[in-house]
Amino acid sequence: MKLNLTTLALLLATVVFLILHANLVQWTALKTAGAVLSLFSVAMLAVARLQLSAAFSVKAKAKTLVTTGLYSRIRNPIYVFGGLFLLGMAMVLANWILLAVVAVLVPLQINRARKEEAVLSATFGEEYARYKARTWF
Repeated sequence: MKLNLTTLALLLATVVFLILHANLVQWTALKTAGAVLSLFSVAMLAVARLQLSAAFSVKAKAKTLVTTGLYSRIRNPIYVFGGLFLLGMAMVLANWILLAVVAVLVPLQINRARKEEAVLSATFGEEYARYKARTWF
């Protein structure tokens, strides 16, 4: 529970920071789209983190198989929305270095998801295979 609250506090701090500094941005259509993408993504990231609850771990572990909420459609919503958040921020800040970070992060997250998938598959077997067949990434 403490890790859940810490994660949510960091997400909230990020949103507050962005709102407080919104007046420093010269808003264009691209930057507005990036802001919308970032805000949507951070909200979905918070929802995914809450839905994962006690099953969350930094290292790949198979405590429980979460298959409800966002996890009923996306196997790794934290990775998906984390990447989309950074992409949106790169758009808002017009920061190509941040865009390069996203380009590096995506393959790393795919690799990490595969490792987690192996652990979940070994623990939950056929149940995980059925879950994987009906979800995306």
